[in-house]
Amino acid sequence: MGLHLHILLLQCLISTFVLNAFAFSDETVDKLLPVKSDGYCSRILRAQGTRREGFNEFRLRVEGDPELYSPGTTYRVTLYASSPSYFRGFTLIALKEGKEGDNDEDYAGNFEIIDEEDTQFMTNCPPAVTESTPRRRTRIQVFWTAPPSGAGCVILKASIVQKRIIYFQDEGSLTKRMCEKEPLSEGATERPIIDCCACGTAKYRMTFYGNWSEKVHPKDYPRRANHWSAIIGASHSKDYVLWEYGDYASEGVKQVAEFGSPVKMEEEIRQKGDDVLTVIKAKAQWPAWQPLNVRSAPSAEFSVDRTRHLMSFFTMLGPSPDWNVGLSAEDLCTKECGWAQKVVQDLIPWDAGTDSGVTYESPNKATIPPEKIRPLTSLDHPQSPFYDPEGGPITAVARVVIERIARKGEQCNIVPDTVDDIVADLAQEDKDEDDTPETCIYSNWSPWSACSSSTCDKGKRMRQRMLKAQLDLSVPCPHTQDFEPCMGPGCRDEVDASTCMVSEWITWSPCSVSCGMGMRSRERYVKQFPEDGSICQLPTEENEKCIVNEDCSPSSCLMTEWAEWEDCSATCGMGMKKRQRMVKMPPSDGTMCKTDLTDVEKCMMPECHTIPCLLSPWSEWSDCSVTCGKGMRTRQRMLKSPVELGECNEELEQVEKCMLPECPTDCMVSEWSEWSECNKSCGKGHVIRTRMIKLEPQFGGEPCPETVQRKKCKIRKCNRGSSDEKRRRKEAHEKRRSKQTREEPQDEQHPGCKMRPWTVWTDCTKFCGGGIQERFMMVKRRFRNAQFTSCKDKKEIRACNVNPC
Repeated sequence: MGLHLHILLLQCLISTFVLNAFAFSDETVDKLLPVKSDGYCSRILRAQGTRREGFNEFRLRVEGDPELYSPGTTYRVTLYASSPSYFRGFTLIALKEGKEGDNDEDYAGNFEIIDEEDTQFMTNCPPAVTESTPRRRTRIQVFWTAPPSGAGCVILKASIVQKRIIYFQDEGSLTKRMCEKEPLSEGATERPIIDCCACGTAKYRMTFYGNWSEKVHPKDYPRRANHWSAIIGASHSKDYVLWEYGDYASEGVKQVAEFGSPVKMEEEIRQKGDDVLTVIKAKAQWPAWQPLNVRSAPSAEFSVDRTRHLMSFFTMLGPSPDWNVGLSAEDLCTKECGWAQKVVQDLIPWDAGTDSGVTYESPNKATIPPEKIRPLTSLDHPQSPFYDPEGGPITAVARVVIERIARKGEQCNIVPDTVDDIVADLAQEDKDEDDTPETCIYSNWSPWSACSSSTCDKGKRMRQRMLKAQLDLSVPCPHTQDFEPCMGPGCRDEVDASTCMVSEWITWSPCSVSCGMGMRSRERYVKQFPEDGSICQLPTEENEKCIVNEDCSPSSCLMTEWAEWEDCSATCGMGMKKRQRMVKMPPSDGTMCKTDLTDVEKCMMPECHTIPCLLSPWSEWSDCSVTCGKGMRTRQRMLKSPVELGECNEELEQVEKCMLPECPTDCMVSEWSEWSECNKSCGKGHVIRTRMIKLEPQFGGEPCPETVQRKKCKIRKCNRGSSDEKRRRKEAHEKRRSKQTREEPQDEQHPGCKMRPWTVWTDCTKFCGGGIQERFMMVKRRFRNAQFTSCKDKKEIRACNVNPC
């Protein structure tokens, strides 16, 4: 019966192979791929084996265990087996809910291979992911990018091959159902409601990829001044909001949104104190888009911790009225008390609500009163560059990728995501940056002292520095002493898997006797046991002899133990330090206590140096020297140290360039030309005059006025002659025809004349801005009885090339 079941199962998976044997070994299982048929990949979905009730040793998990997915967002998907189980092969697929997998449209999102040695796409079913080689494994990972908006709910399904059994389930731990996250109503930003439970800190790199280009967004694309402003943001706590949908823009947000200036926004961020961990900044991009092989994408690094685990940033899309892209309160803390490894978000522009323009280069028009921040839509205004009469989604103008590059400190979820994470966490233990405030002035560090241990037991050594001045009492100055672990001479300070981590020694206990020789002890505790599971060999308790009041005779006094040494009397160079003790009980014979109560010894502090340059902190940058275009700004600091300490060569003023939005430039035109001649020699006609465009309007300047003007002209009435003249002309004409049969006939439109045909139009006098063309008709022959006024050369004039230059 069991053999028959196995044969049926293999027939579901294989349609083109002839099986010669039906046996599985414990060490090898060959998982044969299905051949694409009429059902496409659906045969994989129907290859379902039996399983025991409550069998949950295998699990399919999406990082963060979300019940809803954001369209276009990338998630880490993990398939793993609980110890001691394992699996040899697998199949992973993502379907739209209710679909059978018969067509390409049934599949949702896209998988991305992380490790090609572990995973690959199925040859005959490209949407599915399978193992690269059949072998024992307990864990695989891939990335899955959610489908665009409108895909509905998605089912992620996995099958497991282990020995003779293939597990595949429509419900349970090998199936994950997620539905699309609904768009935020009224543009409201989703706020985190759960406190972060992660430990330590994490370091991230944010990379901004602009996709706003004429190719992707061709309507009214501004070719000349397109750019992204400098990126500004922060990692912060949930008590601070840089910007959010449904709220009003602060002055800092307005300055970025309308002018691309991050100065005020950075000032607002830094004023938030402990609510902000890192200020995020990256340079502006001119032009907005270039290939990555020409210009790398801007990036910035920042850190997060348990209280400041949110990340926000934004940048202006320019030129624009007040349009931006960015993230608001992106939570990098996971439900498992860890730090998210990768976040990918496509960005659409949003309106800051401070300017009412509807096109890229609309003139400045303040929105009064201001409106709330909201995302732009394709139905906002027919003139909008993002307008779509069908109301479709706006194509993303940028993408941001946030990747974790290091973790520091003790982590709550000690299991790394991948082997690469382990390497990264160890390699990124950077040296602590010097976080000394500018308001704290120190001497140089002294040399390291000798190690406190003369043996191969671990000890510590110390160095010191002197605080010379504290310019701002509200800003605390860091420690003046620094410690590091060490071992005695000739010992190897190496750490292996059998090493355990212990705390510092706790202070010695009081001596066991009040007079004479006794014992005292101290303790420490194990902070981390050896990684290889062995017992910690380092001692956690020490005992030593102690002497209190060596003379225990009736004439001796009972003393307390010595107190700790006081600080050195000098802040630099040689000084003295002392310690004291007290009389606990006077001599029993009534004599005076002759024991010393004070102990004094020399102490050496760091070498004394004069500090000729004692400077105040830099002031804030001044406003830009111009209101538009390129200008300069300055900042200053003051010399605090007395002049007699020496000459200070440090600069007291700094100047840098600043860039505000380009100044509006109005159209410029030349003076009017003279009026042309009338285009008719008699009767009603017109004359024209033109002027040239010297400079096109830029950055919202005044548009160009008309460049061609015409007006009517009337020289005289055309002479058609009286009735008598007509009669005589007719008689004369008949007479000439009868007498001079060889005479050429007269031109009907020009009585008494024979005219040549019109010449071609002359070349236009100007290439643009309005010019003139002429053509001529010349008299070929004038008859004797013809009137001079009706028989003369003709000329016509017309305007040409009236388009602006």
